[in-house]
Amino acid sequence: MAASTSAAAASLPSSLHRPARRLCRRRSLLRAASTTAPPSPDLSIQLSPRPSPPASPPLVPSLARDRAEDLQAESRAMTRAAAATVYTPELLASRYGSQPFQVALRAAEVLSKLGAFGLTLLLDQRRGDESSEKRRARAVELRTILTRLGPTFVKIGQGLSTRPDLCPTEYLEELSELQDSLPTFPDEEAFACIERELGFPLDSIYSAMSPSPIAAASLGQVYKARLKFSGQLVAVKVQRPGIEDAIGRDFYLLRGLGFLINKYVDFISTDAVALIDEFARRVFQELNYVQEGQNARRFKKLYADKQDILVPDIFWDYTSAKVLTMEWIEGVKLNQQAAIESQGLKVLDLVNIGIQCSLRQLLEYGYFHADPHPGNILATPEGKLAFLDFGMMSETPEDARVAIIGHVVHMVNRDYEAMARDYYALDFLEPDVDVSPIVPALKNFFDDALDSTYRRTMR
Repeated sequence: MAASTSAAAASLPSSLHRPARRLCRRRSLLRAASTTAPPSPDLSIQLSPRPSPPASPPLVPSLARDRAEDLQAESRAMTRAAAATVYTPELLASRYGSQPFQVALRAAEVLSKLGAFGLTLLLDQRRGDESSEKRRARAVELRTILTRLGPTFVKIGQGLSTRPDLCPTEYLEELSELQDSLPTFPDEEAFACIERELGFPLDSIYSAMSPSPIAAASLGQVYKARLKFSGQLVAVKVQRPGIEDAIGRDFYLLRGLGFLINKYVDFISTDAVALIDEFARRVFQELNYVQEGQNARRFKKLYADKQDILVPDIFWDYTSAKVLTMEWIEGVKLNQQAAIESQGLKVLDLVNIGIQCSLRQLLEYGYFHADPHPGNILATPEGKLAFLDFGMMSETPEDARVAIIGHVVHMVNRDYEAMARDYYALDFLEPDVDVSPIVPALKNFFDDALDSTYRRTMR
């Protein structure tokens, strides 16, 4: 473990680093697997054994790896990700300000597709044709458009899929397909990326790998594999090729739109450019898989002390900016109620676990999973909640946590005037806004809700 990954790679025969030879070798291995090696119960492609090269990748240690060795492995992963891009508005200006033709073509593509969709919605409304069947058809159409527009708009669609306050049910169901059922990119490109990022031939790292992705999301796709030196099942996430350039160009366009909104749209008081910059900053952070691994480790340290919360381990020796190797976890999506109940689990128990963990994230430590859609949370056969995909995380400042707790206390005590004043501390309202008119509305709503809860409890 003392030698770094790059040093070990340098000691391999030079022929192993030739892309053409490497691609041919991978294909021959997969063909050999289909004729000489039976499929395993878990994976249908076996990477055939071969003589060991002069140097091998670092052995995967047990989960009880010494903390010092773990930090060294993480440090090596950070070195591999040292060139990962950090978002700044100046970065976008320098990259795309000198590409007016390409930017104009992309703007025309986005405006034409979204504009045409908006026009169809307007015509439906004018005709009075807003049935459930029509909404379903339009939802499918929107999902297709967002998928074709690429990862930036897929991310926007994913956000909308968790907002029942903004989208009808038909749209929520269709847009949820954007969470992990997107078109894949070629497997050969994914395998080449793994070798390029980690510095080793594929068959020297994994003894078996799924022949195709088991999930594909906006930024990458995931394979199921077995580590060669430990036999442990892992999930290997590989980033989509060219995604950084595609996302950067889209955010350059969106920032331009934000400037127009700030200047000409009076009823939007929020700084649109600042919101776009924050969104872009988080998406660029998601592109650094080493950062995601560190997020997962921190989340595990804070919340996996409870026996009903599961967070996968990260294998740092096989992680880089574009490749993430983590423990494989068997489970069922939380929106698959029948599958959950078939395992003898109760959905209500899982909901309670999720609520308790969410409250701890929001109020106890303030570090929370910012993308908790059903594709990122699984119910395990043991009845645990497993959290996945830690690319997008956020934090609640201590003063905000105190204000939220105070707001809950005021609600329980039915102190609605204090509840209204809490909106100042939570930065929902400016200090010069008069909150007295909303006090009666709070009283009417929460009195009914609290009384209803009390009656159900007493039954």
